[in-house]
Amino acid sequence: MSSQDYHYLTEIRSHYREWLKAGAPIPPWKPPMIWVECNACSGDKIAFMNTQNPNLGDVLYRYIDVRFDNALVAAEGHHALDELLETVARHEGKFYLFVEGAIPLRDGGFYAVVAESNGQRITAQELITSIGYKAGYVIAAGTCASFGGPSAAYPNPSGSVGVRDVLQRPVINVSGCPNNLDWLMGTLFHLLFYGEPEVDQDGRPLLFYQYTVHRHCQRRSYFDRDEFADELGEIECMFQLGCVGSRTPSDCPYRQWNGYVNWPVRANTPCIGCTTVEFPDGSMPFFVPLPEKHRPGQPVPMPPEESAPSGAHRDEQGTPQVDEGLPN
Repeated sequence: MSSQDYHYLTEIRSHYREWLKAGAPIPPWKPPMIWVECNACSGDKIAFMNTQNPNLGDVLYRYIDVRFDNALVAAEGHHALDELLETVARHEGKFYLFVEGAIPLRDGGFYAVVAESNGQRITAQELITSIGYKAGYVIAAGTCASFGGPSAAYPNPSGSVGVRDVLQRPVINVSGCPNNLDWLMGTLFHLLFYGEPEVDQDGRPLLFYQYTVHRHCQRRSYFDRDEFADELGEIECMFQLGCVGSRTPSDCPYRQWNGYVNWPVRANTPCIGCTTVEFPDGSMPFFVPLPEKHRPGQPVPMPPEESAPSGAHRDEQGTPQVDEGLPN
C-alpha cells in the first residue's frame, strides 16, 4: 500500500469513527427492520450485536425499529409472527429485510422452519419469497445468505442457496463468515442516509469489497519479492500455505477485527476467502496453494510437470502474478 493510499484510508476510517462517536445525525425516521434467521450459525447476528460507536443500544434507540428478530424482540410464537405480518402490510416498500443464513429448498424447505401459524410450519423459503418482494431493501447478512456459503457446501444435503437465488430482485450481499460488524453496520447507515450503496457484480457494497485482501495485505511486499513462508508462523507471504487473498474482495487488512486490533493474516493464518461466492468449496483444501485446490467431490488435480517455487505464474519480466479478477 502506498503512503498516499494509507493516508487516504486512515482519514476515511478516522472520520467514520468520529462521526459515529459523536452520535451521528438522527435519520428522518426509524425504518422498521425484520431480521429472519434461516440456515445459519448466528455468527452474523452476533457481529451485528457487537457493534461499537455506536453500540447496539444506540442503534436500536436512534436508527432502526426492530419488529421481528429471534434475539432482539420480546414477542414469541404467533405474537411475533403477527407483528412481522403487520409490519409488512403497513410498511410495504419501506421496511428493511435482513436475512441471515442460506435458504434450504430440498424436501419442501423444511430444513429451516422459521415460524408456525395455526399448526402449519412456515419455511424460510416460504417466508422470504412472500415478504422479500415487499421490502424496501433486502440485505443478505453473511456468506450463507449471500451465496449459500458453508450451509450449501458439498454435498449440500439441504439444497441450500443464497437469498438472491430465490428472489428475483436486487439483494445487497454483505458477505463474510461472519461478516465484519462494520460491513453490516456501514451498509445499514449508508441505506439510512444515502440510499443503496454501489455494489459489485455479485451485489457486495464497493465500500468494503472493492479491492482484494492481496492489494492491501501487510505481507504483499514478501509476495512481490517472491519470499514465501514454508510453515505457519513464519513472517513471509502465505500463498504457498493456501492463502486466497489474491481473489478475495475485502478490506480486512486495514479495517481488521476484534475492535480494530487484528485480522487472520496478521494472526499467522492464511486468508480462506470467506467473502467469495465460491466459499468454502472453492477454497478447499484450505492449506494448499491455489493451483492445488479442488472442490470437494471432484478429482484431485494432477501435479504439474514443473512447479514454480511460489505457486504463482510470472510475466515476461519474471514478476510474480496472480489471477484474481479484481483490482489487486
